[in-house]
Amino acid sequence: MPRILIADDHPLYCLALVQAVRGLLPEAVLDEAEDMAGVQAALAAHPDIDLVLLDLHMPGSHGLVGLAALRAEYPGVAVAIISAHEEPATIRRALAHGAAGYLTKRAGLDELQAGIRAVLDCQQWLPPSLREAVARTPAAADEGEVAARLASLSPQQFKVLSRVAEGRLNKQIADELGIQERTVKAHMSAIFEKLGVRNRTQAGVLLGSLSLQEPGREPG
Repeated sequence: MPRILIADDHPLYCLALVQAVRGLLPEAVLDEAEDMAGVQAALAAHPDIDLVLLDLHMPGSHGLVGLAALRAEYPGVAVAIISAHEEPATIRRALAHGAAGYLTKRAGLDELQAGIRAVLDCQQWLPPSLREAVARTPAAADEGEVAARLASLSPQQFKVLSRVAEGRLNKQIADELGIQERTVKAHMSAIFEKLGVRNRTQAGVLLGSLSLQEPGREPG
């Protein structure tokens, strides 16, 4: 039986996803998380999870950063994005960074179930109403290259990079990850080489480029 993790911090929409999955797969085992820390904990506790339905803007996710982190640490787990974003360029970016499918938050029950079924069957899913627009939208020139570079990082290197992007110092990173400071420095050297950057600032900017503003929220 499939095991699915619903990762969304909006209770009503989370309930809608639960109902969609239950109606499609009554035997499925469901886990829930309301932030990225919860997602990471659930995946660590249940490595048999088949699919993560990931809210693009749940706490700790920061747009595509959360997707990239999951793809780096759990490459065998399918991740389908759930989002109010419907811009074809955003969808293309999500696919470039390893999303197995993309579901919009205005999708009806039938569409949600069709998308979930398709991804579980190892098929890429896009909203039918947006497929033509996504196909017409060219991918950003360097998006595939950025995705490939991030995907080349080990899980531990990605954890280090995430903390660098948040402004942590090497000692702070070492304390948080329970490793020695010289190990952090070794990871940093490898990160610079794999990402093709020269310093911490450039590395942080590259990861930060995956952030997206939540629809309907004013910048600032």
